[in-house]
Amino acid sequence: METVTTIAAVRERVRGWRRAGLRVAFVPTMGNLHAGHMSLIDAARRHGERFVASIFVNPMQFGPNEDFAHYPRTPRGDERMLADAGCSLMFMPEVGEIYPNGAERATRVEVP
Repeated sequence: METVTTIAAVRERVRGWRRAGLRVAFVPTMGNLHAGHMSLIDAARRHGERFVASIFVNPMQFGPNEDFAHYPRTPRGDERMLADAGCSLMFMPEVGEIYPNGAERATRVEVP
């Protein structure tokens, strides 16, 4: 299993697989993988010849009084579980890769 940290790298790998006629499944996660994630990964394996899993703890999913800094992060264990499950590519970006202008400058939509 390969691990990449940039959007460009993920796009490059996926384009190559698609050019080769392969179906690609994607499983987005915030890491700290458990049995629920693994059932999604099993489905991804059934639906694609390659599967990509992302591990990204998104600061935008946390409110002002929620503790982003203490969200459990288990990258080595997650990597082991994904490799054992036959994951083709693990995408583990930093916040700056997803929000190059900073998460605080991202557009927010609030629904009443």
